[in-house]
Amino acid sequence: MSGPRPVVLSGPSGAGKSTLLKRLMKEHEGVFGFSVSHTTRNPRPGEEDGKGLNKLPMLLGATLLPVAAVLSSEDIEMSASFSCPNESEPTDEDYHFTTREAMQEGIDKGEFIEHAEFSGNMYGTSKASVEDVRAKNLICILDVDIQGVKRIKETDLNPIYISIQPPSMEVLEERLRDRQTETEESLQKRLEAARADMELSKEPGVFDVVIINDDLEKAYEELKEILDEVSKSMKSLCSFMKYSSDDWLKYLSPLSLSTGN
Repeated sequence: MSGPRPVVLSGPSGAGKSTLLKRLMKEHEGVFGFSVSHTTRNPRPGEEDGKGLNKLPMLLGATLLPVAAVLSSEDIEMSASFSCPNESEPTDEDYHFTTREAMQEGIDKGEFIEHAEFSGNMYGTSKASVEDVRAKNLICILDVDIQGVKRIKETDLNPIYISIQPPSMEVLEERLRDRQTETEESLQKRLEAARADMELSKEPGVFDVVIINDDLEKAYEELKEILDEVSKSMKSLCSFMKYSSDDWLKYLSPLSLSTGN
């Protein structure tokens, strides 16, 4: 795949990923694109196909990561066809709701980067959804669970891995119960999955950054700081590429003539 290096955002249900992303949406017009996941679950009240986190803008950044770690060498190849992100262009998708048969067919054909099953429903990220974002030279954000993280690590996608975690299982359970969207059975399954998620997030090398969401303001500032440096790097790259594709040719032409080349 070509294009900017993606960002994988993971964490158990109730950790606060959606809340943080929605706040970014309200406060920033960004250079990120949000990959649209597929699922076989039924839409929740108010959800429509492709309209979950409406017009999600992304702010890039990573002061904890050097610029060289943000963009791979193949991502910065000079090309006259390089186009910078349209900062006013939003994304407006969250889930593609599909059937189990259709999704399984896509998985069998190798059309998915990652997929998992939870509570009888299938979830996954298709290659096409990521390629659509990267083709626009946007930094793609993938919101996946820990199973998805493991599967992505088996690919050549090479993203930045960020984990959003709750401060404790007690706090997480309280958040999930406050939603009033779960049966007791599904709640217990989510809590069981969260325990495994929290433990795996502590293992060295699984994530580049782990944010503990015990205070929304603090967690938001941490995430924004991380994403901000990526944004700056991408904008700098865009400025350079714009200059190189136009003015560099004008600048180099006289030099070529003067040297006889």
